[in-house]
Amino acid sequence: MLKLENTLLLVIDFQTRLMEYIHNHEELERTTAAFIKGCRILDVPIITTQQYTKGLGGTSPAIKDALGDFLHVEKITFSCYGNSEFVEKLKFSEKKNIIVTGIEAHICVQQTVLDLLASGYDVYAVADCIGSRSKTDYSHAVERMRQAGAVFTTMESVLFELLVRADHPKRKEISNLVK
Repeated sequence: MLKLENTLLLVIDFQTRLMEYIHNHEELERTTAAFIKGCRILDVPIITTQQYTKGLGGTSPAIKDALGDFLHVEKITFSCYGNSEFVEKLKFSEKKNIIVTGIEAHICVQQTVLDLLASGYDVYAVADCIGSRSKTDYSHAVERMRQAGAVFTTMESVLFELLVRADHPKRKEISNLVK
């Protein structure tokens, strides 16, 4: 179960030169930006990655804006877990539950999720904050990650699970994000 004290958000490779090719990218970017803002309101720690920034560009403007001031982990491995800086940051966080967002579902997201699961983390993949170029790649990646043990959920579900109670002092801010 997700609790604020044991949860971290992973934002994988929402990069400018990839986004325009992702199926339904405008909705994906809008939903993910709102989700990131919600996690920031709740003080959930965030790790952001970029794959080969020189070739794929930086983090897309909407995601960058939602993240605020951030430093990304630069990687060339498809799995974030193949990057020593990422692994170090993850271990330092001491969080057990990893909420995963990113692109592409069938490459970097899937390989990261499989590695996180194999390393003993509980993975919560936010279905409406993950994308691929094709629906087929997306659906097969979701099925494979689910079979491996990842829990698939939605951004609104995660945010309200982290709130726990209707009288949480940040509930109104979160409610406004998901409207």
